[in-house]
Amino acid sequence: MPYSLNEVTQGAIDLAPYRDGHYITLRLKSSMYHHMHAPTDCDTSSIHYISGDTWNVNPPTLRRIEKLFCKNERAVIELNPEDAHARIALVPVAAILVSSMRFSDLDFPLALQCKGANKIPFERHFTRGERLGNFEHGSTIVMLTSKHFTFMPDMEEGQIIRMGQALMRPNHFHAQPSTGQMS
Repeated sequence: MPYSLNEVTQGAIDLAPYRDGHYITLRLKSSMYHHMHAPTDCDTSSIHYISGDTWNVNPPTLRRIEKLFCKNERAVIELNPEDAHARIALVPVAAILVSSMRFSDLDFPLALQCKGANKIPFERHFTRGERLGNFEHGSTIVMLTSKHFTFMPDMEEGQIIRMGQALMRPNHFHAQPSTGQMS
């Protein structure tokens, strides 16, 4: 990860549960499905909106602009699974033409025009696969997990992920992750 967790989340969540955890970056091209779904049964309490730029998130731009995911507009949503020790955080990152993110049960989009508090109440229970929200166009989601999860061993960089496809599982299966590990 070419940036720190604190840089990408701007202190929106307690990062201690993510120490020794894992991350994956999911790029959503403009031709792809733009909805976010709960990866497991979980509860949420708030969405932290972080205003920023809307640089393109394609590979050439990522190489050219250092720490782009820390500069672009984004949100931080912590998912609290039924296992009290496990944590998942989703960081949807806006991009050019995408400065609008919508979340289930919020009657307004999070966008550059958002004014006011950056911590928005979002107390909800989601079941696995339930829609969390969507982008208005393509973009990126950075997914962080505590050490209690392992990404599926057959995942590869550049692989197309389909709605409903398993990304991770509880780590009691003892599979080795094939994505990045945080320290």
